[in-house]
Amino acid sequence: MKTTRRDFLAGVCAAAGSLFLKACANAAEQESQPESWQPAYARLESEGRLAERVAQACLKMRECSLCPHRCGVNRLDGEKGFCNGGAKAVVYSHVPHFGEELPLVGRGGSGTIFFSNCSLRCVFCQNWPIAHLGRGSEADDDALADMMLDLQGMGCHNINLVTPTHVMPNILGATRIALKKGLRLPLCYNTSGYETVENIRLLDGIVDIYLPDLKFMGKEESARYAVRGAGDYPEMARESIIEMHRQVGDLVTDGRGIARRGLMVRHLVMPNRVAGTRAFVAWVAENLSRDTYVNIMAQYRVEHMAFDYDEIARAITSREYVEAMEWAMEAGLGNLDQRSLSQLEIHRRRLS
Repeated sequence: MKTTRRDFLAGVCAAAGSLFLKACANAAEQESQPESWQPAYARLESEGRLAERVAQACLKMRECSLCPHRCGVNRLDGEKGFCNGGAKAVVYSHVPHFGEELPLVGRGGSGTIFFSNCSLRCVFCQNWPIAHLGRGSEADDDALADMMLDLQGMGCHNINLVTPTHVMPNILGATRIALKKGLRLPLCYNTSGYETVENIRLLDGIVDIYLPDLKFMGKEESARYAVRGAGDYPEMARESIIEMHRQVGDLVTDGRGIARRGLMVRHLVMPNRVAGTRAFVAWVAENLSRDTYVNIMAQYRVEHMAFDYDEIARAITSREYVEAMEWAMEAGLGNLDQRSLSQLEIHRRRLS
């Protein structure tokens, strides 16, 4: 088919318009990422203090006290404690993740590194082959640093460290190596919440974004479903989350709505109110901030050994999710996750 002069000019104008819009988008993105911004760990390194933190963290592996179990084993000498972790991190995968909270995902995805093993043994764990069985491959700190840089090269907006507690020293060592090679993304510490305050304090000035779970508010439920006989999860999680909030405050985003710094708290609604959702939202409002970013999650499903526990051997109902969200709004929480709000409308329609 012969191209007319009009078609040719229309094509040229369309291409020029596309290039103009792309240039505007690039300019807006550069404007939203000022040159002065840098991740917390870069500032700590410039002050000459990051290496000392790495050394302090590594010492904790000699008589392991990286989680509330405080097993005391010498992981540097090959001994393994409750989490089954050794001297090196075990990694299941590192990929851009588009299913996380929207401020983490943006357009480029959240750069997730999924660590194997865990200091909890939740009977309903949805990732139990990774967290309980430890499937994955060992990675030294240099390899871990390369994963971080790989995710940055893919265009991810952050380094999302999933189940990091038991490998925190490895993460800090890798972060310093990656920083020297050009890493500039914020670190997102994506934890079960089963932490000790002393170890969270060690992360002050290193982590930009904290993403903890607060799974249970009751000791009995914690002992039954999460820590297998230990009811200290609620206490450990609450104390640690307060410290996280002290360090980074409420969520701060850039001009694109991408998370830069702050606390984001997750809570999974469970059947028969076993997670203590009403107490959870009241605690957040009273002890953190009503502007805390809260994700009240609807995706509970019966996994792993949950079939053996009558109270949690079913999915949640629409009524249970709607009441959970209504409790959050009654508590005055004003920064609820957008996907949570979308789920609320879906479940409300199901009830109407």
